[in-house]
Amino acid sequence: MTKAAQRPRRRPGRKSSPEATAGTAPAGVSNEDEVLLDRAQNRSVRARSFRLLGSLIRPNRRQFVLTIALVVVSQAARVAGPAIIAFGIDSALPALIAGNPVQLAAAGGAYLLAAVLGAVLTAGYVRATARLSQAMLLDLRLWVFRHTQRLSLEFHEKYTSGRIISRQTSDLEALRELLDSGVSSLASGVMFMLFTAVTIFALDWRTGLLILAAGVPMFLLARWYQKHSQIAFRSSRVVSAKLIVHFIETMTGIRAVKAFRREPANATRYDELAEDYRQATIRSINLNGVFQPGLVLIGNLTVAVVLAAGGFRVLEGSLEVGALLALLLYSKRFFQPVDQMALFYNSFQSASAALEKVSGLLEEVPTVRPPRNPVSLPKARGAVEFRDVEFRYADGPQVIPPLNLAIPAGQTVALVGQTGAGKSTLAKLIARFYDVSAGSITLDGVDLREVDAKDLRRSVVMVTQEAFLFSGSVAENIALGRPDASREEIEAAAQAVGADAFIRELPEGYDTDVNKRGGRVSSGQRQLISFARAFLADPAVLILDEATSSLDLPSERLVQEGLQRLLGQRTALIIAHRLSTVAIADRVLVVHDGEVVEDGKPADLIGGTGRFAALHAAWKDSLV
Repeated sequence: MTKAAQRPRRRPGRKSSPEATAGTAPAGVSNEDEVLLDRAQNRSVRARSFRLLGSLIRPNRRQFVLTIALVVVSQAARVAGPAIIAFGIDSALPALIAGNPVQLAAAGGAYLLAAVLGAVLTAGYVRATARLSQAMLLDLRLWVFRHTQRLSLEFHEKYTSGRIISRQTSDLEALRELLDSGVSSLASGVMFMLFTAVTIFALDWRTGLLILAAGVPMFLLARWYQKHSQIAFRSSRVVSAKLIVHFIETMTGIRAVKAFRREPANATRYDELAEDYRQATIRSINLNGVFQPGLVLIGNLTVAVVLAAGGFRVLEGSLEVGALLALLLYSKRFFQPVDQMALFYNSFQSASAALEKVSGLLEEVPTVRPPRNPVSLPKARGAVEFRDVEFRYADGPQVIPPLNLAIPAGQTVALVGQTGAGKSTLAKLIARFYDVSAGSITLDGVDLREVDAKDLRRSVVMVTQEAFLFSGSVAENIALGRPDASREEIEAAAQAVGADAFIRELPEGYDTDVNKRGGRVSSGQRQLISFARAFLADPAVLILDEATSSLDLPSERLVQEGLQRLLGQRTALIIAHRLSTVAIADRVLVVHDGEVVEDGKPADLIGGTGRFAALHAAWKDSLV
């Protein structure tokens, strides 16, 4: 792995809200306190953003220093031109008339050298800036992807996919525009103005004071623009994110949109969001329409004042003609970078809003942490035990009250109960998608929080109702269970769960591209592929979360046959609404409000008068 690929892993983060740019003041807080709270929060967000930029620059320090050096020298070479012209007019020409051409030749050579150096070094710093910005963006892009993927399931269940995609696309694109051209424009513009101001003072301090005086209205105009554009660009980023989220949700849920004829309503909502985005963009453009002409006006008025004041002094004999020409050139050039800096500020406002969101995402901390001293469990038997387990989501109410439960290795256990009873939560705790709030869950006597992450993922596998298939071939999707598996092992896994026959009938067999979440195969076939994936992984504990609930009866029968082969002698936890799936279980746990209210063999519970007997009777009535 390259150093660039490794760097993002080393950056620490602290937990914060992903949209920590605004907050609601606590009850009882005065308006003045709320303003102070907002200011403190904004300072915190800015500090967080600068820390992120610093962490991106740190691995590229040499490139950064080289770029700064090129900017400084190139702008110094650009500024030298008018001063050389002044020397040529005021000193070299009189020397030439006196019969000494050396000074004029020296002035001409110096001017040519400065022009060549300015051009070459400017090209150099533009190239260096591009390399630096792309290196930083590569690090940031890898960092965002790896960090988002590493975050716990709890984060992904509350943070919509559209917002995550917005962080990776539009927000990083705004940062790209800033780093590619904005920063170089700012750095070169600031250095050019600084060198120009120093040279003006060196030539004539009175003119230097006039330039400083012109800086006062320029500063006030810049402050006005900064205050209003910051609000406008933040609003634009928020609306842009909403637009992206709506588009993504519409496209990913297109089947539901078509089924419920939501096209007109979705189009109306999209029109509203697009109009909001247009209005936000227009507000930003209108602000710039005042800012840029205002800067140009200040610059032209300053040049006029310098010309008038300098002209009278030339007539008085207190200022040389060449010096006046140089001062006019400098005064005119002094304000040239301001336009570029105004454009930079536009990019900066947009990018700073994006940077706030990205830095907020990167400071989210996984709630499921890797163990500090991991315990190796290379060949787990599959014995699972709940010891005084309690669980609640974030700061919500308790979902699982104190629970003690033992599942011996090799036992097939069915979890049944009404929707929302807590069945899937128990499964997610065993898979360690979440950590318990109290107590512990053990695998072969080892707390799940202490088991080595690789061993845990190899030992516990969950097959969900969705049976998600990634872009690629059928063979590649099955190999997800064990990436190093041979083709023979992949085909053997498919044969074991009854998937081999239909796979070979596909256009390219195991090499058929399943595209679009398995669009080329039926629901039952997708589920069998996911079973083959799990079979190949050969876990000690297999969790089936509503694995057959979306299937029709023929597909369910097909999957049931593969399911029985898949279970084998391993520990299995089956969550099912269809009680036909429960028949293959050794043991049934009836869950209600997070508690196990019934526990026994299927036949024993069916013959009783409890909840499972009622559920079974209702299921039989539904078949009739």
